[in-house]
Amino acid sequence: MQASYVHGAHSLPLIGDTVGAHLDRIAERHPDRDALVIPHQCVRWSWRQLRERADRLAAGLLGLGLDPGDRIGIWSQNRAEWVLTQFATAKAGLVMVNINPAYRRAELEYALAKVGCRALILAPGFKSSDYLGVLRDLVPELDGAAPGELRSAKLPELRHVIRLGHESTPGMLDFDTVAQCATPADMARLHDVARTLQFDDPVNIQFTSGTTGAPKGATLTHHNILNNGFFIGEAMRLTERDRLCIPVPLYHCFGMVLGNLACMTHGAAMVYPGEGFDAGAVLATVQAERCTALHGVPTMFIALLDHPEFASFDLGSLRTGIMAGSPCPMEVMQRVIRQMHMDEITIAYGMTETSPVSFQTSVDDPLACRVGTVGRIHPHLEVKIVDADGRVVPRGDTGELLTRGYSVMLGYWGDDERTREAIDAAGWMHTGDLATLDADGYCRIVGRAKDMVIRGGENIYPREVEEFLYRHPKVLDVQCVGVPDPKYGEELCACIVLRPGEHADADEIRAFCQGQIAHYKIPRYIRFVDGFPMTVTGKIQKFMLRKEAADELGLHT
Repeated sequence: MQASYVHGAHSLPLIGDTVGAHLDRIAERHPDRDALVIPHQCVRWSWRQLRERADRLAAGLLGLGLDPGDRIGIWSQNRAEWVLTQFATAKAGLVMVNINPAYRRAELEYALAKVGCRALILAPGFKSSDYLGVLRDLVPELDGAAPGELRSAKLPELRHVIRLGHESTPGMLDFDTVAQCATPADMARLHDVARTLQFDDPVNIQFTSGTTGAPKGATLTHHNILNNGFFIGEAMRLTERDRLCIPVPLYHCFGMVLGNLACMTHGAAMVYPGEGFDAGAVLATVQAERCTALHGVPTMFIALLDHPEFASFDLGSLRTGIMAGSPCPMEVMQRVIRQMHMDEITIAYGMTETSPVSFQTSVDDPLACRVGTVGRIHPHLEVKIVDADGRVVPRGDTGELLTRGYSVMLGYWGDDERTREAIDAAGWMHTGDLATLDADGYCRIVGRAKDMVIRGGENIYPREVEEFLYRHPKVLDVQCVGVPDPKYGEELCACIVLRPGEHADADEIRAFCQGQIAHYKIPRYIRFVDGFPMTVTGKIQKFMLRKEAADELGLHT
């Protein structure tokens, strides 16, 4: 019997650098090649220029009184300042905390408080979201505070708020000023700090919602994300001649690791078509910048292919990229290869807690393997598939996927109990995903042990939304499930039992959510029910609830 265990033995060694040290190496190796291109910001920086700007910002952050190990949040869409912050915090020994641009007040407060952010960098806003207004409502002390001397009742650790843009706001520093104010002494301290940093130091915290409610701060090291970015780029066969179009969000691993760090480790150019996803802007940018690679979730590729002016764009420069975030339909993959010239597109699978990629297809895998599987194990990682008793199952059998190796996070920030639940004594990360391994080592994800809903690449954990809806005074009980959707793959449906004598409609429930939880977590469908299907032991049968909801709503795959 062949066991469901694979390891990624590889001739290429792991990188033993910090992110900042490796940026220096790449800038020396490819000083004049494009590093970052953002047409809408008129940015076109070489690797030398990017390193110099990152150094000045890192020194300026240290000059504010921030110390290695301090947490600094960033709440912004895709902009040049995001990239600078990613590399500058790594160089200064700070821990960058990714804040989802869709967050609202309650979520922002939780994230900043949970990890004790001493500084926050934020954009003024995006589309209908007023970030400055949300923060000033949360921290009213800002208006009367001198920059750098904030004292907040709700966020006692927060001292510095740094805003992007050309205007100024009371109590906040301007982003450009931080780098401009860096002194020779600050630069000297930066060099001293660099000599003390270790690649196992934490460098990034990303919040991933949990089935128990409150988001968890997955804490990642230089070693985690730098090596994962490198081997992702290797699977795509990236070189310094490649130009990767990155329309996926930077706050997620897809943007900052599969995008930025895959490019940085290979000297390739990072190209941003806009602050958020816009199909027309992506197509125009690929054509204008002669991009050779493109990342996206399936819904993004569908939007590109269905754009009314798709045929007018020259996409002949494209070669590779990654489609990930949710299952990829065979028809979409075939159209991308045929109509977008992406013969070497790859599929990746992973989770935030593993930096994120554990499996990836290669550019020369047969099409059936590039669509029907998530590829083979990444270099230097181990995976096993186990049954409910923790025993490794035979090849082809279904079980829970466990991962071990350099990519596994340090843990959840400030939450030892949940860390122990996720990472066992032998160092295995329990993903909660159900999978199989075939005789050739290709992995298929066949289900989720957890009840996560994936809406267009965004992970929604029903328990988090349920706990929020329990706050509504009319809600007695609530269960959220995913139902099929042709565009997003899944949409969230809330099944609500109202308190006796109460009446409510769907609009009232959605209004309760507006401004409090991210827009993609607000249930698309709301059903009012008398109760839930139960087992004889009183456990709610979510699979039955999903079927009932899909039947009632007429939603079927």
